[in-house]
This record gives sequence, structure tokens and C-alpha cells, in this order.
Amino acid sequence: MVTRPRTGDSRNPRTKPDRAVQRRLLEDMTYELIPLKNLADQSTHLPAAATVSVTCSPAKTIDDTLDLCAGYADKGFTVIPHFAARMVESENHVEQIIERVHAIGIRKVFCIGGDADQRGPFTDAAGFLRSFLDRGPDIDVVGIGSYPDGHATIPDMALDDALVEKQEMIREAGLGGYMATQMCFDAQTIGNWLAGRRKAGVDLPCHLGVPGAVDRTRLLTISIRLGIGHSARYLKKNRASVLRLLSPGGYNPNKLVAPLSGRADELGIAGIHCFTFNAVDTTEDWRQKSLRKLAG
Repeated sequence: MVTRPRTGDSRNPRTKPDRAVQRRLLEDMTYELIPLKNLADQSTHLPAAATVSVTCSPAKTIDDTLDLCAGYADKGFTVIPHFAARMVESENHVEQIIERVHAIGIRKVFCIGGDADQRGPFTDAAGFLRSFLDRGPDIDVVGIGSYPDGHATIPDMALDDALVEKQEMIREAGLGGYMATQMCFDAQTIGNWLAGRRKAGVDLPCHLGVPGAVDRTRLLTISIRLGIGHSARYLKKNRASVLRLLSPGGYNPNKLVAPLSGRADELGIAGIHCFTFNAVDTTEDWRQKSLRKLAG
């Protein structure tokens, strides 16, 4: 078991944003895409050779995700498939997934429990990850989820223990790893949580999970539908974030990136995992405008 430390003092003064770090994070941003009807149209707005992370839709299959990854790889993108443990159908399916990973030439994968009904032997990401890594896949990096704002159905201590367990599995496999934070709209909450995890021995590089430049009504709707569990539990657990999203001024991705940029070295923040919700056009417009301002 991992001892859960204090997660920081919210009274600490704000750290000054670091413009160079903001530029670096935005330049290397990963674009998370969802297998929805508008995906093909929105993909035309991706910058050349971008890194795209393709989710598993509960309404589809892992093979569907890998099909999309194959298409993006053929077009010169770096691809990261999501593997939702609950959607893996059997141990034999794990073998098939690895075969496809090798065939497509994928070097980085992202493993998560997922919200789909369980289709096979795995209930969580750790169980699938153990089976996956035991087979020695020819990859370089494994990404895993992390929860600064908690989870609607999993206790915080269980989340902390699982994070350490998965870190050790990745390390024992001799692979690189990273953790991407799941959706949270408060920079201080993320910073305090990361400080606590670092004190507890979690040293995986962190990719900030940042919602893109999405209309706030659409963002709230999809957050509830695709976020953490059923909508009622999500709203109960994340009431503060939802109220912040609906407040005057709404949501701006820079409100997460800028405050944390000044603590990037301290907290091990190495990248941005952008939840585009397939609003690639407006998200890329925000990124380019932000980069121009930072260059000024």
C-alpha cells in the first residue's frame, strides 16, 4: 500500500508562468481523437506529422481504434492507440492486439480501464497491462491514466496504489512511460495532486490532460457522456469543475497550461495530452494563436 501524503498547501503563492515551457508544451502537443462521425472532416485540420492518440469508443471495438491508427500512420502521423481493458475480449485477443501493433509499426500505446461494459477477463488497466507486457511487445513507451480530480467510483487510495503498481510494471518491462491526467479544470488541483504523487515516489513524466478549444456547452455535454462513469456520478464528483466551466468567461485552455508551466520542472510536466473532442479546427486555431503570442 502507498501512503497518501498531503497534497500541498493551496495558500502557496502562484508560480509565474514560464513562456518558454508553454511554447515547448504547445509545440509538441498530442491530439486525442474520438471515433465519431466528424472525425474524418476534423482530421484535415491536424498539423503535418502530429502525434494523435485515438480513443476506444464503448460503441466500437479495439480493432476499430487500430484501424484508425493504421490510417493515420499511413499519412505520416505518429499514433498512440488507447487500449481500454474492459473492451479486451480474451487472452488471445491480447495476442492479436500485439500482432496488429507490430504490423502497424506503433511504438507507443496508452492503457486505461475504460467505461465500457466488461467484455472479457480484465476489469482494470493494471490487469490488462500485466498480460500485455508479459508478452514482451516490441514498443518503446506505455502511457497510463491518472486522476487529479479523483474518480466517481474508485477511492483515491486505490487510484494511488494502482498508479504505483503500473509504474513498476512499466519499469520492470524496461520501457519508457508517462501518465496523462484525466479531465480537471483547475490548475491548482492538478499541481497539488502532482506534488503529492511526486512525494509518494511516482516519477513518471506527466502529460497534462487539457481540453481543447471547444464550445463550453459541447464540452460539458461530452465530458459527462465520455468522462467518468454515468452523468449523475460525474456531476456529483466534479461539481466545482462544472460550475467553473459554466461561470462567466467560461473555459480557456491557457488557464491550465500557463499556471502550471512555471512548475513544470518541479512537477515533472513533460507534455500536453489535448482532449480535442474532435474540435480540431478550433483547437488548432487556439494553439497557433497562443504560440504567436508567446513568440512576441
